[in-house]
Amino acid sequence: MTVEGKEVRVKGKLGELKETIKGNVEIKLEDGVLTVTRGSDHKDDRAMHGLYRSLVNNMIVGVSEGYKKDMELVGVGFRATSTGQQLDLSLGYSHNIIFQLPEEITVVTTSERGQNPTISLTSYDKQLLGQVAAKIRSMRKPEPYKGKGVRFVGEEIRRKAGKSAG
Repeated sequence: MTVEGKEVRVKGKLGELKETIKGNVEIKLEDGVLTVTRGSDHKDDRAMHGLYRSLVNNMIVGVSEGYKKDMELVGVGFRATSTGQQLDLSLGYSHNIIFQLPEEITVVTTSERGQNPTISLTSYDKQLLGQVAAKIRSMRKPEPYKGKGVRFVGEEIRRKAGKSAG
């Protein structure tokens, strides 16, 4: 971990991340302890203080332990396969969607008989991982009537009743 002016660099066994601190927030590294302090008690400074404190914490946890997001495809005929950094999704459209993943993210797809296909994304960059997972989810969001779509494992989908027979 190094602090050079307003830039923080964190290096670990999984990778290296950097963040530039903006605003009235100071960051110091003394005896292996990183301290984030704010210049005043103004509302904006308090918000930036909490933001950068949690961003730096996520960077440290990411390069040492890593992050993982699991997604499942709910729907008849929905499939996912991965080859290298390409994710091939069959989501009920007339064509398959081929999604190119960044190098920082590793993907594992599993499809067992009788179970929904799952996609496991792992990375040391929490921000990038969440962004990629949201992009994959946006390709077929879970709909409220049957619940079909791409969802996070454990996510609760609010269901609607639909039309009632007259």
